[in-house]
Amino acid sequence: MYWLDDTLKKQIKNIVQKLKKSQKVHIVSHIDADGITSASIAYKALERAGNEVSVEFIKQLESDKISSLRDAEHELIWFTDFGSGQLEALNGIDCIITDHHEPQGTAGMPTGVQRGNILSYANSTVLELNPHRYGINGATELSGAGTTYLVAREMGDNKDLSKLAVVGAVGDLQTVRDGKLIGKNREILQDGTDGRYIECRKETTLYGLESRPIPKVLQYASDPVLPGLTGDGTACTNFLTDLNIPLKEDGDWRKWYQLSQGEKKKILSAVGKRMLEHGYPPSYVESLVGEVYTFPGEDKGSMVHEAKEFSTLLNSCGRYKKGEIGLKICLGDRDEYYNKAMQLLQGHRQVLVDCMKYVESVGITRMDNLQYFHGGDRIPDTVLGTVVGMVLGSGNVDRDMPMLGFTESGEKEGLKVSSRGTKQLTDAGLDLSIVMSNCSKQLGGEGGGHNIAAGAFIPEGTEEEFLSLADEIIKKQLS
Repeated sequence: MYWLDDTLKKQIKNIVQKLKKSQKVHIVSHIDADGITSASIAYKALERAGNEVSVEFIKQLESDKISSLRDAEHELIWFTDFGSGQLEALNGIDCIITDHHEPQGTAGMPTGVQRGNILSYANSTVLELNPHRYGINGATELSGAGTTYLVAREMGDNKDLSKLAVVGAVGDLQTVRDGKLIGKNREILQDGTDGRYIECRKETTLYGLESRPIPKVLQYASDPVLPGLTGDGTACTNFLTDLNIPLKEDGDWRKWYQLSQGEKKKILSAVGKRMLEHGYPPSYVESLVGEVYTFPGEDKGSMVHEAKEFSTLLNSCGRYKKGEIGLKICLGDRDEYYNKAMQLLQGHRQVLVDCMKYVESVGITRMDNLQYFHGGDRIPDTVLGTVVGMVLGSGNVDRDMPMLGFTESGEKEGLKVSSRGTKQLTDAGLDLSIVMSNCSKQLGGEGGGHNIAAGAFIPEGTEEEFLSLADEIIKKQLS
């Protein structure tokens, strides 16, 4: 049974009433997995309700885009997975926002301090639903897709869309801290398991359980880094062979999901022992196991059978400005658009390989409280965050401080900044959303995100000043 704050319930009902009064709704959403699943949930719920629906995906909700949307005179716009940071700019546009990022006017404030919209509803054309307004942590307890799902659930019989809300939350790294979905995310998960749309089980949290050969699961492990295994394919093959784990069956590489429980336990026990011998704290070993979410209506071994891999497939669409392909997959296409997404994923992986080689060539610069690299014009800004996370998890850098990356913007003059931390750092007080927001604003830019992953846009030539400001804030957060 859902527990919803009365003011939250009221706001959801206000939004649903607004949707019912509109014949045509234009959805504008972010390009990542959480954004694509958010838009898909909104699209499907509106379609079932009989609305005419159109969708567009954008990288950032900037002033120029807001102006063009204002001029377009849509009957009603539904912003999903962003919008809360641009409330004042959006006023005057008849719109709905279902977002989970830090709302405008609350950066740095304790969760739940500011309830309701900072704009007076009596005078505003904006209806916003954001968990931070209601004492719910939008970084760990409710994603953009989950926030959108709360509205869809009120619109009708849409509990099957809980599957997409779970994919969005997993893609937004909301399972990283606890190894499972918590808060409102968990209540949404319950909708999915009750309806048999989702299966939840204890499993290793390593990536690639459906699509990767077993040695590759170990070779590309990054959070945590596996000593002597991460980054070394030969070592991983030898490690498994020494454990008497058959690597192939009928000539094909075996996947993790094809292993017996005994084989899985043997591998994880040996990996855990190796980690402890290398001085890893027990909590790192414990993080090898958590919850995994699979979808019984999908084919085993496919990218859409398990939530992490599903979210990766969607990210590969959005990062290359093909969010509509991800939308089609979320809406059920498993032929034409699924194949197109798989092709994008293959290209995406090659881009990431090339980016990692470039970072290796230029090296990492370490400051007192952070480390960073500059991608120049060699790393696309759409994959910078992914590359920063991969570098931090590569095993070749210090994981006791956050990683930042810079690259030239692909759309306008200036620099994109992405940052990533670890569970251990956020537990110690790191909040990269505050770092990115505060530092960028002081330089005439903009930024935000979550405590463990955030980004910013800053004017060209301000990197040194930005790094100095960020280093000081991180020092205070972790002191």
